[in-house]
Amino acid sequence: MNDHLYFPAEWEQQSMVQLTWPHAGTDWAEYLDEITETFLQLAELITRYEQLLVVCPDIQATKQQLSERLPEDALSRVTFCECPTNDTWARDHGALTLLDRTTGDIRLLDFRFNGWGRKFEARLDNAINTHLHQSGILQAPMSSHDDFVLEGGSVESDGCGTVFTTSQCLLAPNRNQPLTQYGIEVQLQRRLHAKRIVWLDHGNLIGDDTDGHIDTIVRCAPDNTLLYVACPDKEDEQYEDFQALETQLRSLRTTDGLPYRLLPLPMPDAIYEDGERLPATYANFLIINGAVIVPTYAQPEKDELAAATIAQAFPDRDILRIDARTIIRQHGSVHCLSMQYFK
Repeated sequence: MNDHLYFPAEWEQQSMVQLTWPHAGTDWAEYLDEITETFLQLAELITRYEQLLVVCPDIQATKQQLSERLPEDALSRVTFCECPTNDTWARDHGALTLLDRTTGDIRLLDFRFNGWGRKFEARLDNAINTHLHQSGILQAPMSSHDDFVLEGGSVESDGCGTVFTTSQCLLAPNRNQPLTQYGIEVQLQRRLHAKRIVWLDHGNLIGDDTDGHIDTIVRCAPDNTLLYVACPDKEDEQYEDFQALETQLRSLRTTDGLPYRLLPLPMPDAIYEDGERLPATYANFLIINGAVIVPTYAQPEKDELAAATIAQAFPDRDILRIDARTIIRQHGSVHCLSMQYFK
């Protein structure tokens, strides 16, 4: 094992961000215009700061959409890759990156994506990374880990050897059975070159299709900081579960034996569609070079508090906002739609 390899924190220098574009063959079909507008806004924000990779089944149509929105210099920062896709959740079908501390070399890991435990068709999305690599867009060496199911949204790295995850997701059915929690931990340490795995056991958002991805509830930030969703409202049906999450976070210690700096994010007021509560969360922000893109939900006080809290964790970055109300109609948010690659 190469002990110089590590799973980087998301605030390290990125080379580009991937978006897998929505189309009429996805679950977005009913409100394709609305979600396309959200993607165009994301593309505008990302290309202000870095390169953008757009994966889509029709380059001509997608490039036309972007050319009508982006200025010429921003459009020049977009790379297109044409391939068939099932859906748009790049965070979970995208390749994960390892970096070498001594050489700066990049390694890519292509894990199996099976539609969050075979809930949804994912054959095309599981092939995207191979397509990107064979086309030369992803040029670093990439190893296949098709024997292990792992979604990018289910793991969070501090860049110093600690990887956070949730027991409710990684132990959920149709992922990696018959492996036990210990067996999965061994696999994560080996494959992600992690020194330790921290398991969180609480904080599963109602309406979440992923069985409780870490990126919906707890996120790492520099200087041993954890941003987490707090729920102080005793009338909220999620209150007890998120109180238990907060208690567990307070008990955690860094590798130096110190408590983490904890920054609570507000719980958005409940948003419903057809009687179903949607998994709105401010924790699903996207870190890019020089900025953080924060999801908002047309709740001015809470949107403002979330942005201010995230600014505390990332004081050297611009804080950008994007309306995520269309995204959560398919049970995800900004971070779920994107995957970053590193330099």
